[in-house]
Amino acid sequence: MTGSAAPAQLGEVSGRDVLRGSLGAFRGRISAAAVLFCGHQAGEALVPVLVGVIIDRAVATGDPAALVGWLAVLGLDFLVLSFSYRFGARRAWSAEAWGDARLRRLVAGRLLHPRGGGETGRLPGELSGIAVSDAKRVAELGVAVPLGFAAVAAVAVAAVSLLTISTTLGLLILLGTPPLLWLVQLVVKPLQKRSGPEQERAAQAAGTAADLVAGLRILNGIGARPAAVRRYRVSSRDALGATLRATRAEAGFLGSVQLTNGLFLALIALVGGTLAANGSITVGGLVSAVGLAQFLVGPLQMFGFLSARLAQGRASAARIAAVLSTDPTVGPGSLPEPAPGAGPGALSLRGLRHGRLGGAEGLDLDVAPGAPTGVVAADPEDASALLACLSREVEPDAGRVELDGVALDAWPADVARGAVLVAAHDAHLFTGTLRDNVLAGAPEGTDPDPAMAAATADQVATTLPAGADTDVSARGRSLSGGQRQRIALARALAADAPVLVLHDPTTAVDAVTEVRIADGVGRFRAGRSTLLVTTSPALLDRTGEVLFVVEGRVRSRGRHAELMDDPAYRAVVTA
Repeated sequence: MTGSAAPAQLGEVSGRDVLRGSLGAFRGRISAAAVLFCGHQAGEALVPVLVGVIIDRAVATGDPAALVGWLAVLGLDFLVLSFSYRFGARRAWSAEAWGDARLRRLVAGRLLHPRGGGETGRLPGELSGIAVSDAKRVAELGVAVPLGFAAVAAVAVAAVSLLTISTTLGLLILLGTPPLLWLVQLVVKPLQKRSGPEQERAAQAAGTAADLVAGLRILNGIGARPAAVRRYRVSSRDALGATLRATRAEAGFLGSVQLTNGLFLALIALVGGTLAANGSITVGGLVSAVGLAQFLVGPLQMFGFLSARLAQGRASAARIAAVLSTDPTVGPGSLPEPAPGAGPGALSLRGLRHGRLGGAEGLDLDVAPGAPTGVVAADPEDASALLACLSREVEPDAGRVELDGVALDAWPADVARGAVLVAAHDAHLFTGTLRDNVLAGAPEGTDPDPAMAAATADQVATTLPAGADTDVSARGRSLSGGQRQRIALARALAADAPVLVLHDPTTAVDAVTEVRIADGVGRFRAGRSTLLVTTSPALLDRTGEVLFVVEGRVRSRGRHAELMDDPAYRAVVTA
């Protein structure tokens, strides 16, 4: 097991595959736990048997030596069952913990796979629920399954013990347990049926809540908070209804199992009492029989527990399998070395169309080393479509993206993204120091200072207690929006990609800082290819050619100063 999530193998995966993989990966631990738990339950079952023997052979006869001897045997039995449970629990919970970690890595590996697609159609909160709650439920079978084997062993030992006391009692256990198990499986079906919808709707509600919290400031800013609250209220009520239905099913299931077990054990006690009254068994035998009947409450309840966990585990495994089986959004690429970036770094778009972007003719664009090229999109959706194609998050509907004359999709997606680096305006920071964040994607031995100076992130460092060595919290929440944005920009610059695509890198900084950043980026990227997808006049003023995209089509091209004569263009960049 490694500490990082490796790219997952793509392909069709079923819920059964997830269950088998989870249990099979730690079959050694689970098997050892099952053996030890069986030893524990066998020891527990022998306790009432030994008590009955002590009564018949020591107490009733008044033999002190026999009393000491059988008490020693009873003590040895307690020692064995205690040892068995202690070490069996270690292995079972170890299998659960490692199984949980393994499933989380599988889900994370699929979500981080270079070809993408794992997150399609799912909210971030829902994906978190699958990686945490569903993985936990499947991993819990690492404990439930050994306990199930132990329950079988307990019933077997109890039945054999009762056979030695009374054939009638032993046969009652042997013949009565199979119908009892069949009844358990019958009543667990409603729980299994409702577990899936309950988990699905709860995950959707959690996903909606997580997304609303993440975008709360934006929602307040545009006045959309009431609509968002209504959306969450509907999702939450839906999840609550599903949870209540599943809880009622589980309560009915557990109540039915408890009632059935109680009636069965009462029957065993009644038959044992009748046999004792008729003199068919001894007083010690009656004590053993009643003790075994009481002991069987636990194993019989364990069958119900295992059935419930299997039902919930199957539903969770199906949800995990759905993520692992999602189709990738981009092709594999198979071009061998040399890797992209060996040439001058000229980016070309020819007839590119994706959704509305490009219209009927397609979008043509050239980004060459030198002054940055700008793209101004009147509709943010057109900008998003362009960035998705350049970052290899999707395959274009038509046309080609080329780097130094070679189609970008000829390389594997992760290699292509390293050559054409798309830096989103809302990029997150990582836990670690400011310096670590800047150097996260930089070549080894890179000096972070020039990139930080170009992005004015050095000014951020001067305001922090330990400068560039100050720890940054997850997603940079300990910093202001403008500080986060400047550090993220420095990180993109330090990566020194052959082609750098910046999307609105200065939306959270003041006008003076924005001008400094525009100058700094121009100097830092001199001689390299840079594409600015932005509406910032300060950045556009430092570009060479600018494309103005309206309704997916290129309305005009030219220098920023020239395009400012167009009222539509001016309205977009000065809004």
